[in-house]
Amino acid sequence: MSVRRLDPNQPSDFEFTPENLAWAKEQIKKYPEGRHQAAVLPLLWRAQEQNDRWLPEPAIRYVGDLLGMPYIRVYEVATFYSMFNLSPVGRYHVQVCGTTPCMLRGAEDIKKVCKREIGDEREVTPEGVFSWVEVECLGACVNAPMVQINDDYYEDLTPENFEAVLSGLRRGREVKPGSQIGRQCSAPEGGPTTLLFEDEEKQEPQTERAAEEAQTQAEVQGAVEAASPVQPPEAKSGDVEKVAEERARFERSEGDPDDLTKLADLDPDAQHALNAIGITRYGQVGRLTAEDVEWIETRYPRFKGKTAEWLAAAKALDDTNTPGGVAPDAAGSETEPKDKD
Repeated sequence: MSVRRLDPNQPSDFEFTPENLAWAKEQIKKYPEGRHQAAVLPLLWRAQEQNDRWLPEPAIRYVGDLLGMPYIRVYEVATFYSMFNLSPVGRYHVQVCGTTPCMLRGAEDIKKVCKREIGDEREVTPEGVFSWVEVECLGACVNAPMVQINDDYYEDLTPENFEAVLSGLRRGREVKPGSQIGRQCSAPEGGPTTLLFEDEEKQEPQTERAAEEAQTQAEVQGAVEAASPVQPPEAKSGDVEKVAEERARFERSEGDPDDLTKLADLDPDAQHALNAIGITRYGQVGRLTAEDVEWIETRYPRFKGKTAEWLAAAKALDDTNTPGGVAPDAAGSETEPKDKD
């Protein structure tokens, strides 16, 4: 950064207008006793605005007196920050960023335009319209190269569009600040490259959706409370008797059940089905009547045609497992074996 010095031509004095003085006192009150010097930046800035955008030496001394600061301390602040102009500037003061990103993107060409259209750096045009100076980074690197003109940024500059900006300001036209190529903020040059899809339907705001859900829930709850309770169907006496009859058809024998899977084509699922209706022993299977077989095959169609084989196998197994050839009947009693004569 170049050395910054006060302009050799200075006014004789400076003081705030009554309005600005009242404003300055309010700013000073924002800081505790002994810390009033912290208001030096806003007071210097207001002094510069009052003096046609440049800060004379009498204004530096005036602010020092208001804050009780040594003049050299106020001078150090004024010469450090490039936001303070230490010499007269034009109605439109152009600050050209010349640091690395802008330099790589064409800041040198922008400086050439300034020299051609305005003149030498820090010089005001004869009509007092323009002046320019090169400054350090202005913080808009993504849209380099760029300049600051008074309080506005002009970005994405080329020699051509920058000349158009200066021409518009010279003629008193309104020139739109920001990107000069239509870029939105710091979006990619040439337009968006991501999130290119368009929403098929606008999402409802969370508050509206939550309100609708709450209303729907309230309506459902009200309908439930208003509805008559559902009564279970009354069981008919005939149905009850039928269920009791089916459960009583086969009396479950006491003791551990036999392994009915030893019967022909009787798998574990079939054994489970027979156990469920009370048939657990070989003897029970062997003594099934024709009516019992019909009853079972009606309820379990997949058993049809197999029960005859079960009966024969069950009788053989029952004789084998019963000591002395005595087989328990359905009620658990014993019957005499047939004569072997």
